[in-house]
Amino acid sequence: MKSILFYLVAFVCTTGLFAQQFVDKAVVEYEVSTNLKKTMSNDSWDEQMKENMSDLKISYFTYTFEDNKSIFKFDRWSPKTRIPKHEKDADEENSWYFDFTARKMNMQKQIVGTNFVVVDSIPNIQWKITNEHREIAGYNCRKAVGKIMDDVYVFAFYTNDITISGGPCSINGLPGLILGLSIPRLYTSYIATKVDLKINDSSAIKSITAKKTYDLVGLKTLIEEKTKDWYTYGEDKEENKRQKNLFLWNAFL
Repeated sequence: MKSILFYLVAFVCTTGLFAQQFVDKAVVEYEVSTNLKKTMSNDSWDEQMKENMSDLKISYFTYTFEDNKSIFKFDRWSPKTRIPKHEKDADEENSWYFDFTARKMNMQKQIVGTNFVVVDSIPNIQWKITNEHREIAGYNCRKAVGKIMDDVYVFAFYTNDITISGGPCSINGLPGLILGLSIPRLYTSYIATKVDLKINDSSAIKSITAKKTYDLVGLKTLIEEKTKDWYTYGEDKEENKRQKNLFLWNAFL
């Protein structure tokens, strides 16, 4: 009887210890899906392009993190994706490095064929945490709603079991890793497909270097000045405004 009691207590203690273990380093794969056709205008050129494209642009990105640092970058395209090369270039070049201890962000964004490197503090996002839950990649996640760039709402599912306060692109600030993310105004979603607790190459988690770097305000000022005459053609002013917003939101995500 004593031996049975001993093993029962040992089992309960071991189970309790296991349940309290948190993930502080891993490689997370995300499937990124964008309804590219909905981001396009209705002019004759775009309508012609739509005929030869897949409805969705689907790719896979990896989020690698350790020691409270992370990097999010492109991995591969889905074979289902059929889009022009110029629609792929930015995805393949973009990357985001975060040092959460130093509160520093470093990202490379390709904007109209040119790579720009940003070095700045990590942006703050105001979140409202809800009571909605769902399971993603085997982890229990809780829903939160945030707002970026003044009026773009993002819907995230994060898990407390993965301790880093990050997520896809520059989305961050929740008490755990974001495993699911939807940005309706960009027609884009990110969903974790697997979490690998083994990191084969920690050296990949490093900042992005460049001869010239910008802070977010400086780069936004530059891009807005360079593109001030864009999206002014035609009579559909609302569509022009939508297209310009889509361009800027994607540029600074």
